[in-house]
Amino acid sequence: MQETKLEPLELYWEDMIPEGYVVPPSAIDHNGDMTQLEPDAPLKQELNEQYVKIPGFVVPLEGDADNITEFLLVPYFGACIHVPPPPSNQIVYVKFSEGVPIDNLYDAVWVTGVLSTDGWKGDIATVGYTLKGELVSAFDG
Repeated sequence: MQETKLEPLELYWEDMIPEGYVVPPSAIDHNGDMTQLEPDAPLKQELNEQYVKIPGFVVPLEGDADNITEFLLVPYFGACIHVPPPPSNQIVYVKFSEGVPIDNLYDAVWVTGVLSTDGWKGDIATVGYTLKGELVSAFDG
């Protein structure tokens, strides 16, 4: 008997925010402070262990010139690099057991895999969701 892979649940960033939570506007203060505004933002626990597909931008963490094995997926270009990190419920830590090529960091991508509400903490941000990556594909709008 052949195993049928389920279609991933297509998630957008607003789908990852619990009802009633308001995402604060990101802004750099007068000193150019890059401090994360909401490092402990609430998560949607019902998304834990869901097979999902999420669009976003890649902030590389680990890999080489050809493949990336770990990255942050963020909702807009420049998050965590040029502007303060968004709330933790608006960042996904993605890990691929084998690296994946990312052709252009300026382009949005879809990332597919199993989402978890296990957080992750790195030097640049505290992250609410993690994802065991299976596929990266071009974002088609």
